[in-house]
Amino acid sequence: MPSTPPADARPLRSRDFRLLFTGRTLSLIGDAVIPPALALAVLRATGSTSALALVLGCAMLPRLVLLPVGGVLADRFRARTVALGTDLVRCASQLMAGLQLLGGDPSLTVIAVAEAIGGAASAFAMPCQYPLVAGTVKPEGRQRANALMATAESAGRLGGPALAGVLVLTAGPGWAFLLDAATFAVSAGLLAALRVAHVPLPKRSFRADLAEGWREVIGRDWYWPSLLAHAVSNLCLGVLLVLGPAVAVGRLGGEGVWVATVQTGAVGLLAGNALAARHHPRRPVLTANLLGVLFALPLAAFALPAPAPVAVLCYGVATAGLGYLNPVWQTTVQNAVPPTALARVTSYDWLLSLGAMPLGYALAPWAAGHWGAGVPLAAAAVLTGAGAATAAVPGVRNFTARKPAGQQDDTAPGRPAGAETSRTHDDGDEGAPDGGSAPLGSPG
Repeated sequence: MPSTPPADARPLRSRDFRLLFTGRTLSLIGDAVIPPALALAVLRATGSTSALALVLGCAMLPRLVLLPVGGVLADRFRARTVALGTDLVRCASQLMAGLQLLGGDPSLTVIAVAEAIGGAASAFAMPCQYPLVAGTVKPEGRQRANALMATAESAGRLGGPALAGVLVLTAGPGWAFLLDAATFAVSAGLLAALRVAHVPLPKRSFRADLAEGWREVIGRDWYWPSLLAHAVSNLCLGVLLVLGPAVAVGRLGGEGVWVATVQTGAVGLLAGNALAARHHPRRPVLTANLLGVLFALPLAAFALPAPAPVAVLCYGVATAGLGYLNPVWQTTVQNAVPPTALARVTSYDWLLSLGAMPLGYALAPWAAGHWGAGVPLAAAAVLTGAGAATAAVPGVRNFTARKPAGQQDDTAPGRPAGAETSRTHDDGDEGAPDGGSAPLGSPG
């Protein structure tokens, strides 16, 4: 049975986590308005969906290519420094796009270049998130901290499109980009005041650092099977996000059904985040992987299709599972992977997850054109359900909640023996963070 976290595991009592959380929340709000604002801005300027696809590709491609590089730099240098630099770069790129849109005759090339710069910067920012949380929060408070971060993201997804609509319809899409630029500027200022525990890497080549990160991934028999399961789930979610709206409109009652589905999903995410803040499963990896299987429910419901209320409810149940499993997974990785490798290991997680979903976007319409929407949705439901097979992997099945790396037996299940330990150093002013220093040792 899950256990309740200690009463003193309250990450918001840490000055440094409060700064991190505030900056992250602001940047998430800014980011949430960009997808709808970008879509409307490009369509207004060009009237072409191909142009929109080009701009989106310009943001995605450098992000995927550079993620492993970002992981190396976040481990080699201080995560706070890398995150601060990327916030400033993203501030500049969104400012460039916003001013271009406000000029009245926007250039598609300039907007595409701005999005490519922002996408490249995000490849260096994303691997920093796990080390920043791990370096500012006591181990017993990390799951609650991750749940708070996830709640901020879920709330941004819930309110971001509405805010984007207000900005686009009243002031113009350029102001949405200026808002995002402002949030990145504030986030950078807060990061500058942050103190984050940091474990320095020994000096070696970039290639050696990259190879060591890969060894950390494949050396954990609970990690890489889970990554494969997560990638398959993201691919199948991409299929649902492409074909689900068409099924809702054509066979379940209209556009309102899909709107209800999305809104129910946002509420489900928030409910799962709230549960994750209070309950810690004893077998976190197995729990996370099995909860990911819940997405088979909405996939099957839209494949049949089931009655609209059933399909909407299934999607809400699946996103509630996702809202719970993400903080659980993130906390597990932060505690089990040495801090010297944490950013590199999580960069591969991001790479698989981000790469799989666009593949689902591409395959879904092709498959639906050949066999109808029901066949790819049903196939995706079966593939998602197959994620339960990770329970047969001993490392997944036997992994239990544990102390952070360096504070446990090196031979514990799911962790290679002989991991070295080293002292941590604060990234910032002298003294440990208010929330406690990061764990000793060398780590969703």
